[in-house]
Amino acid sequence: MKDQQRVRGTVNKLFTKKKVVIKLSGSIFGSSTKSKSIKNYGEMITELNKHVQPVVIAGGGNIARHYIDLARELGSDEASLDQLGIEVSRLNAKLLLHSIRSYVYPKVPTNLEEVSIAAETGEPVILGGLHPGQSTNATSALVAEKVRAQIFVNATDVNGIYDCDPNINRHAKVFKRVTVDKCIEILGKNSSGAGKYDLMDMVALKIIERSRIPTVILQASVTNIVKVIESDTKIGTRILV
Repeated sequence: MKDQQRVRGTVNKLFTKKKVVIKLSGSIFGSSTKSKSIKNYGEMITELNKHVQPVVIAGGGNIARHYIDLARELGSDEASLDQLGIEVSRLNAKLLLHSIRSYVYPKVPTNLEEVSIAAETGEPVILGGLHPGQSTNATSALVAEKVRAQIFVNATDVNGIYDCDPNINRHAKVFKRVTVDKCIEILGKNSSGAGKYDLMDMVALKIIERSRIPTVILQASVTNIVKVIESDTKIGTRILV
């Protein structure tokens, strides 16, 4: 088995594919989610891996927020609450890992060095959060920076970045393109408490800016993700760098 893994790693290094980082919203793994939906994302990763190397980060979603809220009421500190959220996101990553029947890196990395080592195999890599005090959006941006990703796709539960809250203003307009500075203006006021992160946070935006990482925010669906990676269609909001 180890010999087979070494051979696969050698072959993959000889035929290095461009890497794409995909952040999957924790809402994909909610309590009402059906196994077929998770399987569809697993099949998506397998198909994408024929042309690119997907590095996928799973969010914690409502399940993580539920645990965080309960623990906060019980008096836990914010660092411990962050760790709870990370553990849930890693469980989501393992769930996604179980849905893939072809070659995939078999472990969920728990730090940036492990992510880098896993990415060198050429196989799809799936992980959750890494560090307390850091959202999975920031983690995804850091991973994209570390593996020199061709694109960072943030698949969320909305179809892009709006000029104002669409839940409050029905006339809100979605940006097709937006600068990092504008993102900071719109999104930079989010709470930094555990479980309170939104589309993007300040850390994620600064990482995107410093390394000029091509980034797209779009509504999570297999179709949207595949289209934006394979054909660069004008889906979601592109952050200009």
